[in-house]
Amino acid sequence: MDEELICFMAGAIKIEGLHQALPGDKGVVISHPHPLYGGSMHNNVVESLVRAYQQTGYSTLRFNFRGVGSSQGEYDNGQGEQEDVKAAVRYLGEQGKNAVDLAGYSFGAWVNGLTGLDGDIVRRMVMISPPVAFLDFSSVLSIPQLRLVIAGSRDEIAPPELIQTTLPNWNPGARLKIIEGADHFYGSYTAKLESILISYLAGKRD
Repeated sequence: MDEELICFMAGAIKIEGLHQALPGDKGVVISHPHPLYGGSMHNNVVESLVRAYQQTGYSTLRFNFRGVGSSQGEYDNGQGEQEDVKAAVRYLGEQGKNAVDLAGYSFGAWVNGLTGLDGDIVRRMVMISPPVAFLDFSSVLSIPQLRLVIAGSRDEIAPPELIQTTLPNWNPGARLKIIEGADHFYGSYTAKLESILISYLAGKRD
């Protein structure tokens, strides 16, 4: 993962990120888990997402939400964090990427779902373990760009059965893939997570 440390502005707040530019117009913004529980862009699942997207030819941008690492500002309960996501997507657009995916893990999936970016800006969304048993998803309504949700069978924060009942509200056409044995933190299951994502991004159906 040969990434460059960059900064971009979310309003008046400077946000730090790691960007790898690859040829072509495909890019992805990757959002990390909960800042109040040690979440950052260096999380193991975030790094798995970076690897999977890079392997399938996407430029990647992962970043630290406000108040995390060297990003300015402070935790804003998912509100200001939506501005961070929008600013990250804008940054990729300025790099000439006009087919941008939005991928998020846990808290990052929640914030991405709240942002309400339209299909002209974000082509596709992927959620890893959206924490439906932990955060309030009632204002996450229709997400037409949502294509894929991945969760572990032993995840008590993002229980697959609860995701299954919520998914039709977001996008009835989205697929749910369950990794047998994995919990919310994916322990020794990140390779499995990457292989599911790589297959999906490469257009393979199983």
